Amino acid sequence: VNVSIGTIFSIYRRISFTGSATLEDFLQKGHEQVASGYVIYGSSTMLVYTTGHGVNGFTLDPSIGEFCLSHANITIPESGNIYSINEGNYVHFPDGVKKYIKYCQEADSPTNRPYTSRYIGSLVADFHRNMLKGGIYIYPETAKSPKGKLRLLYECNPLAFIAEQAGGKASNGFKRIMEVDPKELHQRCPLYIGSRLMVEDVEKFLEASRESAGLAQS
Repeated sequence: VNVSIGTIFSIYRRISFTGSATLEDFLQKGHEQVASGYVIYGSSTMLVYTTGHGVNGFTLDPSIGEFCLSHANITIPESGNIYSINEGNYVHFPDGVKKYIKYCQEADSPTNRPYTSRYIGSLVADFHRNMLKGGIYIYPETAKSPKGKLRLLYECNPLAFIAEQAGGKASNGFKRIMEVDPKELHQRCPLYIGSRLMVEDVEKFLEASRESAGLAQS
């Protein structure tokens, strides 16, 4: 399908001292990242990355074969009016997510609702747009995929690092993504990421839903 896609990367300091990398070198929490970023391939090719001192974006100039600084000190708007989620799976979403979607669709001038639904189906493209415009990207757990579908180590953590460095937030619905303890290389994780206030709003809906169902965090 001809849509914008991207490459996500993450860099950690190795734990082992010599020889080939070990599994332990990779199973580190997200807050241990030294750098992370992504390249997005669209009408132009952009590199966006952070080393823990803010986020910068570079656009490829094909005439010289170099990436040139085009988006300095990127910051995510504190709130926005875009929500990105595959609503085709609505019936499988947790109750808190369903209620948040309904909240997004309700008319309310003081909170600039209803919000706009924008979902490409490409994680990097959806995240990139929301980071620049203000919004939230949601890929929740479902009954079929109770741990979510995105990978913690090489999808969620790198983007969470970028989001936080740009002033946004990233959560698994319970806590900060970069505090999730990785147990396996391809571990999956729910993801709520983007503008800080929007992520906090969906967390409130999720928490209220858990409380009403009598569930507690394990």
